[in-house]
Amino acid sequence: MYVLGINPTTEGTGSHDPGAVILDDGDIVFGAEEERFNRDKHARETFPELAIRAGLEYCDIELADIGAVSIGWEPREKAKYDARLSLEQSPLQSAYYLAEKLKDYKIAPSKIRGNLSDIGTPIPPIQYHAHHRSHAASAFYPSGFDESLVVTLDGRGERDATVVWKGGSNGLDRLKTYDFPNSLGGFYSAVTVFLGYRANNGEGKIMGLAPYGTPNPEIKAKLRTIIETGVDYDMSSLNFHTGGAVGTLESLFDRSRRSTRREFTDWEKDFAHVAQNMLEETVADIVETYCRRENIRKVCLAGGVALNCKMNKRIMELDVVDEIFVQPVAHDAGGALGAGLLSATNPSREMSTVYWGPDYATAGITDTLDQYKIERAEPNNLERDIADRLANGELIGWFQGRLEMGPRALGNRSILADPRTIDSRDRVNEFVKHREEWRPFAPSMLEAAADDYLVNAEAAPYMIKTFDVIPEKQDEIAAVLHPADQTTRPQTVREDQNPRYYRLLREFEELTSVPVLLNTSFNDSGEPVVNTPTEAIRDFFSMGLDTLVVEDVVLEKTAGMGKSVSVDVSETVD
Repeated sequence: MYVLGINPTTEGTGSHDPGAVILDDGDIVFGAEEERFNRDKHARETFPELAIRAGLEYCDIELADIGAVSIGWEPREKAKYDARLSLEQSPLQSAYYLAEKLKDYKIAPSKIRGNLSDIGTPIPPIQYHAHHRSHAASAFYPSGFDESLVVTLDGRGERDATVVWKGGSNGLDRLKTYDFPNSLGGFYSAVTVFLGYRANNGEGKIMGLAPYGTPNPEIKAKLRTIIETGVDYDMSSLNFHTGGAVGTLESLFDRSRRSTRREFTDWEKDFAHVAQNMLEETVADIVETYCRRENIRKVCLAGGVALNCKMNKRIMELDVVDEIFVQPVAHDAGGALGAGLLSATNPSREMSTVYWGPDYATAGITDTLDQYKIERAEPNNLERDIADRLANGELIGWFQGRLEMGPRALGNRSILADPRTIDSRDRVNEFVKHREEWRPFAPSMLEAAADDYLVNAEAAPYMIKTFDVIPEKQDEIAAVLHPADQTTRPQTVREDQNPRYYRLLREFEELTSVPVLLNTSFNDSGEPVVNTPTEAIRDFFSMGLDTLVVEDVVLEKTAGMGKSVSVDVSETVD
């Protein structure tokens, strides 16, 4: 039976990252975020119609062929909780919660049916699953673990902000709930906005900034006057999503929120460092407490906060933890995956990739390039040719196979560079990604070489775990280390996961003795990752890339080809 998992977002709530997943008897056959199709970063307050249509087209089915539509949210449960919260709040906050109640209780279910009817009829049976249970399912069932502790952390679900679960043969048992507004996600979003970035978008930048700071005792002491950390944490007073949290920080520190792109001050770096440490110590204490209590040594993480790879490193290094699985689609789009698994008849399938999106045929690409007289080449040994270009300092756009789901490019929609020099990192930041020069990049490396580079190495195919790097190897991969602490966030690659990308890494190793590449997502600043060949070619001519590889085709910039080039490449789906 086909199951369609959806994370819909509700108009007027600021909700984000809608996505769709199609499963066939528990096997994930398609998955993608709506932003990849409508080209609106995070696709806030949008029903994932385009993602659903793309999935049905890829699977060559219609909506009527779907046995169940599974929603990773229970809007009416959220409405009931908002109604209760409204009675406990100030008049302003009460109005906020009552508005949320109206949107979710009266509007969301009918809108979901209406949006589905635009795609096809009859509408399959619709099942609703709690938001955090969906996150928990997305982590536990694909982990390969028979039993594990599961911790889900984000801004909020219907009533919950953090939940501790026990996963086992009987499914998922809820052990502990931290109710909204006591939210780790809300706390970190407040920090993000205070330091000048957007909530639900800039949290990763704050994580990257934190290692540049120091453990400032004054900042820590002041924060501890209004929040508590640890297993019994309370961060309700600093929840960005209920309003007032940024103003609370401004009053507490007698500082205005950062509003310009000037260089960060030492104080701001310290503030990021202290906030990151408070998040880490809280989640570590939760995991350690419940691992000991339940006598479990395997851990699964999901929810948007689980994208914090520095925090994940802290969990990995706990004495009570033997193995950890972090769902790479940890943000709200992962709710579509978890909801689908909860409705599937046989959900336990160990994950090895997230290449679940559309792919495109070489024939359609070459026909259109010929039509527009864009020069191209098709090398006999493409991987060797590109490895040689990388070894000689070129910056490469790399477009292959099926689109990845999740926020990380994993060798199918990637920008690649030589990892051996700082110059590579700086050039990609300045001329390709057009972003802050202090932000680090991550590597792809052969899984078999992980022990040579990483301290306490293990398979890490999703760029969601951070490792220390063996000191003797740090100079060898300087472009993919965090400049402040010399850690790295790798993607390990096996041949069965991505054969062409594996061959490229092998060829680069043959030329340089380094089985590693700098790998960052194929998108410009503020854009979603490219989905189609058209988008890849457009970005190629507007970014500082030297060469573009689209399936079997290699494009170079020649005289007269610059930012004004406009190409309409037909998207022929395999």
